[in-house]
Amino acid sequence: MNFQPRRLQLAVVCTSLAFAISLRAEVVTATIQTPPPAETGYFKLGTTKNPAGHEIGVNSRSLLFDAQPVFPVMGEMHYARVPQAEWRNELLKMKAGGVDIVATYVFWIHHEEIEGQWDWSGQRDLKKFLQTCNDVGLKVVVRCGPWCHGEVRNGGFPDWVVAHKDWKLRSTDTNFLAAVKILYAQIAEQMRGELWKDGGPVIGIQVDNEFGGSPNYLMTLKKIAIESGIDVPLYDKTGWPAMKSPVPLGELLPLFGGYADGFWQNNLKPLGDGWGVYAFHLTRTDTGVGTDLLGKRQAGDSVGTEKYPHLTCEVGGGMETSYHRRINLDPRDVESVAFCQLGSGSSLMGYYMYHGGQNPEGKLTTMQESQATGYPNDLPVKNYDFNAPLGEFGQINPQYYWLRRLHLFLHDFGAPLAQMPATLPDLCPTNKTDFATLRWAVRSDGSSGYVFVNNYQRLQPLAAKTNVQFKLNLSVGEFVFPKQPVTIPADEFFYWPFNLDLGGAKLIYATAQPVCKIDADVPTFYFAETPGVKAEFEVAVAGEKNDLICFEDVQTGHPPAFMLKTKSGGKIRIMLLSEADSLALQKNSDGHGVSFEKPKKVLEKKVETELLQPAGAARQIPLSQGWSHTALAPTEADWTNAAIWKIRLPARLELNRNPLLRVHYVGNVARLTLNGKLLNDDFYSGREFDLGLQRYAPEIFNGDLRLEILPLRKDAPIFLEPKARPDFGTNESLVKLQSAEIVNQVEFEK
Repeated sequence: MNFQPRRLQLAVVCTSLAFAISLRAEVVTATIQTPPPAETGYFKLGTTKNPAGHEIGVNSRSLLFDAQPVFPVMGEMHYARVPQAEWRNELLKMKAGGVDIVATYVFWIHHEEIEGQWDWSGQRDLKKFLQTCNDVGLKVVVRCGPWCHGEVRNGGFPDWVVAHKDWKLRSTDTNFLAAVKILYAQIAEQMRGELWKDGGPVIGIQVDNEFGGSPNYLMTLKKIAIESGIDVPLYDKTGWPAMKSPVPLGELLPLFGGYADGFWQNNLKPLGDGWGVYAFHLTRTDTGVGTDLLGKRQAGDSVGTEKYPHLTCEVGGGMETSYHRRINLDPRDVESVAFCQLGSGSSLMGYYMYHGGQNPEGKLTTMQESQATGYPNDLPVKNYDFNAPLGEFGQINPQYYWLRRLHLFLHDFGAPLAQMPATLPDLCPTNKTDFATLRWAVRSDGSSGYVFVNNYQRLQPLAAKTNVQFKLNLSVGEFVFPKQPVTIPADEFFYWPFNLDLGGAKLIYATAQPVCKIDADVPTFYFAETPGVKAEFEVAVAGEKNDLICFEDVQTGHPPAFMLKTKSGGKIRIMLLSEADSLALQKNSDGHGVSFEKPKKVLEKKVETELLQPAGAARQIPLSQGWSHTALAPTEADWTNAAIWKIRLPARLELNRNPLLRVHYVGNVARLTLNGKLLNDDFYSGREFDLGLQRYAPEIFNGDLRLEILPLRKDAPIFLEPKARPDFGTNESLVKLQSAEIVNQVEFEK
């Protein structure tokens, strides 16, 4: 066992301990009130019980399962953007990452591109998708529209709907609603037998998206859904933007979110005004979401928001690239934003996107969002990778592992956390240039809880904060920890527990994060180190009324850090894992053990390329004449000046390992074609450009596979991350194929 125990006298009875404050400490304080009981009884839900007798409910703080609080995880994956043959495997990856609920849009244009011609086949088969989710044990929330956005042409409206200039879209206009009723009837038919009340996975639906008009429209959509047979426990809406007047209490649950950065921002600044997502806050509405369509808005929540649990549906799992704004997030950007949402009081972590995808083939159009279709941004024709935890071809990105660790914590410790409101400290950052004030918050039931600390911000190094102690003014007394001041490391974020019940022993505090617990012969609690901070555990000793034991400078490793004796005479095992081991940790399916799944070294094979055509002159990039005044993406005519390479794939590849063609390049825009047909496209952002080969086999091994890259101008009016901007030297433009290789998808070793 690796520890240095020291016995201390109990200073304050009950659940807290007060230590003398060091004279050199920078003491940060927060006053914690014991929250009143959660409210309920006013939520207008559908049928809440399934045939097995399990019930889904809601109170003002969280979702409930069989009347008990739960803290689920929701991840977005668009079925129509992923081939049906890949659904099962990708959904299993999501589940292994800790996702409980899949959210998915129904894009109207994907199903009725031509009026009266409905297509629910192949990767558009919603019913099959729902059945697959059910088979792998995932619940579903269906975002029904009729307007969704999701970076789809017309926000998901078919062109023929938009062409009805005599209709007032997204309103109670009778002609528009007549078409919506047909859409909802079609969705209801796809859901038949798959609703929660039928034993299926669908527990909720969302009506429309990002709507700020009259609540009558949303209430009419709910009524149409119910009349169509869509009877589910949960009906919801996005919590932004503010509406003209509130939706009647309890009718629609508002869901919120926040993004590390936004491709839609109409500027070329590194972060714009998005610093608020890296701080803790009690308001739920992020006014930075959707400023391209919604404009700049005043901060603040709608009246009555506090009556609902703080649920999220769009915590950015990554970010798409637009032509004028090439976002290339660091994984920690994503992690920090999710962390701040948790510390700010969320009780449902919902990610957009959790799994990337590609736009399906359209009959009339590419169905992409573009300035040519009246939107402020140009998006890729095919690519909707979103730099998500799981990419468009199922690539596992680094944030997948960090989020998986967080989800382990939520599954094992989330039920009480879900009922703990957030409290901000006495001193908070005042503006986006305040880097000196520590960013932290507390979630507590008045006596126990967690301190959340975020000393990280995207593209803005934050210095270490020295000699920090936390003082919590609890109802049972003043509580200061840790015993000695610590340095909060630069660019780190973490949560520390206080007065945590370990099931027979009490953890007074720890300077390490709980991850999960295993119910075995000896119950085992796994903690993760906080990099740069010595791990310290203060524990109330069972049977010794006035004593505590402090385990100082606890070392990481797989042997137990220490053992505790419970009040009943049993034992508890405490494990402290390194950062790397905690990110590799995965619970066994039976819940009685763990494994450490570490990615194997990726296998690579170089690919033969042949330059067929050098690049011509770089295009002068025009700006749109609309209000956004942003750079316009190339037209088909511009591709005559692209550099073109022929790609020759190896004759033998293990397709069961889902190999990727991975291209590293510098340029403006790249695309891959097979026999002249577009397979994928990419706006250069410094990231690799991938193509999943299994999806296009066997044709891709015999056909004419080409890579085309347009040159990037040095003076291009686009935002590029500092790490992505190439060295132009004396060149005014640049195009370069750095490498092309075959990369096998990540496997794991135990």
